[in-house]
Formats: sequence, C-alpha cells, structure tokens
Amino acid sequence: MANELGLRNVAFEVDDLNATVDRLAADGYGLVGGIGEYEHVWRMAYVRGPEGIIVSLAERIV
Repeated sequence: MANELGLRNVAFEVDDLNATVDRLAADGYGLVGGIGEYEHVWRMAYVRGPEGIIVSLAERIV
C-alpha cells in the first residue's frame, strides 16, 4: 500500500539489462510486466524482489 511505512521500491542502472533480468530470473525473481523503452534513452524492467519490493532496472541505450 502507498501509505505503509518502509521501502517500497528501489532503482538501479545496469550495463546489460537482458543479462541482469536473466540472472535474477534464475534466482527466482520474475519480471513485473515486460522490458520497455523510455524516450529512446532507457530500456527498463521491473522485478519483484525480496519482501515484495519492486526493483527498477534501467540500461542507457544512447
């Protein structure tokens, strides 16, 4: 819930989004949605991490 105390999401820039998503999937962390692109600058994905935290992953593509 948006009004709960604590950490709800965290974001990281990664060098290779596909490799990172594959490595996390092998450890049991699945994608929330798919891999997308933002303004032709970023490739992004969201993974549900430990304790339900959403982990945002971004790879710069320019």
